[in-house]
Amino acid sequence: MTDERQPATTLRAGAVTRSFAGVVALDDVTLELGRHEVVGLIGPNGAGKSTLVNVMTGFDQPTAGQVVLSGEDITRWPPHRRGRAGLARTFQHARSFAGLSVRENIEVSALGVGVSTATAEKRADRLMSLLGLSPLEQAPASILPHGAERLLGVARALATEPQFVLMDEPAAGLNEAEVPAFADVVRSVRDDHDAGVLLIDHNMALVMAVSDRVHVLDEGRTIAEGTAEEVKLDAAVGIAYFGRGAESAADD
Repeated sequence: MTDERQPATTLRAGAVTRSFAGVVALDDVTLELGRHEVVGLIGPNGAGKSTLVNVMTGFDQPTAGQVVLSGEDITRWPPHRRGRAGLARTFQHARSFAGLSVRENIEVSALGVGVSTATAEKRADRLMSLLGLSPLEQAPASILPHGAERLLGVARALATEPQFVLMDEPAAGLNEAEVPAFADVVRSVRDDHDAGVLLIDHNMALVMAVSDRVHVLDEGRTIAEGTAEEVKLDAAVGIAYFGRGAESAADD
């Protein structure tokens, strides 16, 4: 690892606002993610979830507010510097190297943070086993089915051995039979990989099952925070996210 990697305990978006040509995508949003926890980030389409992840990982800049890593303001740091400091993410759309194999994609990610070739190979072996990608290790990324492509994105993120992983729709494309195993992967990132996880996904059963806390956005604003049970019972969430009253949402 580079000298820039220091032990971190929290990643915080503080009072973040992001406007695009007068349209407010995020309005004074504060979210904190600690090591060893999974925070679910949910909300209707267009709520600002991916915009918040982009701001926290350096792929976008806030109009106002700060991103802070264990007390250090990293708001103006570019993505690669945040990566060296221990932040990793997945994307809604694959960003794998299409011409490289599954194994090579994972190894390249590990090499990018300065580890040796031998270490990169060991990380690839471990992550392919964890994510069920071993049978596809020699397959080019360009031919992967959608679900496997998403899992490769997770593997690439974990290959950097991050302190925080921000996952944007990682379970999209997985069938229902594959979701429980993926839930175990998310828990493993928290419990075995010593990392905090921010999880965006439209699979509500997955988010509620694995999250220690849930943060809800609607129209760029925070409307609820708490445990999965607390959020399910919140009237504002029932109206904004489920499109009905909280009592009927809680019965699901």
